[in-house]
Amino acid sequence: MTLKTTLKGAAAALAVMAGTTAVSAQEITVGYFLEWPMPFQYAKAEGMYDEAMGVTINWVSFDTGTAMSAAMASGDVQLSVSQGVPPFVVATSAGQDLQILDVAVSYSDNDNCVVLEALEIDKDSAIELEGKKVAVPLGTAAHYGFLKQMSHFGVDITTMEVVDMAPPDGAAALAQGSVDMACGWGGSLRRMKEHGNVLLTGAEKEDLGILVFDVTSGPAGWVAENSDIVASFLAVTAEANAMWADPANHDMMLPVIAKDAGMDVDATEATISTFVFPSVDDQLTAKWLGGGAQEFMKGVADVFVEAGSIDAALDSYDANVNTGPLSSAAGGM
Repeated sequence: MTLKTTLKGAAAALAVMAGTTAVSAQEITVGYFLEWPMPFQYAKAEGMYDEAMGVTINWVSFDTGTAMSAAMASGDVQLSVSQGVPPFVVATSAGQDLQILDVAVSYSDNDNCVVLEALEIDKDSAIELEGKKVAVPLGTAAHYGFLKQMSHFGVDITTMEVVDMAPPDGAAALAQGSVDMACGWGGSLRRMKEHGNVLLTGAEKEDLGILVFDVTSGPAGWVAENSDIVASFLAVTAEANAMWADPANHDMMLPVIAKDAGMDVDATEATISTFVFPSVDDQLTAKWLGGGAQEFMKGVADVFVEAGSIDAALDSYDANVNTGPLSSAAGGM
């Protein structure tokens, strides 16, 4: 099944499913990912959410952000933690009324393009990439990042041979020397780095507006009717993030997070060390929810349209970001 077929099928299903979401003031269901360790899982395991919110939380794990969108469309899930921006964009572009409520995690160093080591090309000589062959997973955030980086360096991508490859295949091709550059994330990116170098660090990419992040999301209607509950949820998440920001708490928190994530401690530490959990104040700046996230989503959507992965992008994604509950959470902290 192609990416185009997968995304369009998901978008169509969500458009049909989107409707009124059931509301319960006593009990909510929250989606999250296993093997994706984050500080909120310490708060989850320790019962901090239930105590602060005064409601029972049912936690349900998912394999994909697309499945999260479907569950929120059907009313089975009220909030999703660490939903990826691309599936969020797919759902909202198809008409599902979802809102971003906070920046769950930034991982700009976990999504990048790697140049074959033998070429000895870095950011000062990036123009030499013209005419080269690059493996890019089309219609993804990595694709968007590739386009933005090449534009920044003035590289004419029409001179390049761009091959649509999933990150694992791109990593293998780079290792074999059959491509000059490959783009991807996660384990594939780590394997790519064994055979080459990145042009820009995560921080340097963020300065160019190339953001790689997940969000806490929810159906707009449910959020509007339960803004106090949402604010309380976000406040607990922020508290857990602040705890993790102090290295003195790592020995206490790490084993709990690892167990909840279904991972061993070493793997958890290796993964979470590449994550950044922006503070509430940071999230409310122009870089993130004050405009940067909206601009980034529009860029991702336009890339998806160009790749034929979705039919159309929204004119703006401003309405899909709601900073009200997060601002309330900040005021109560």
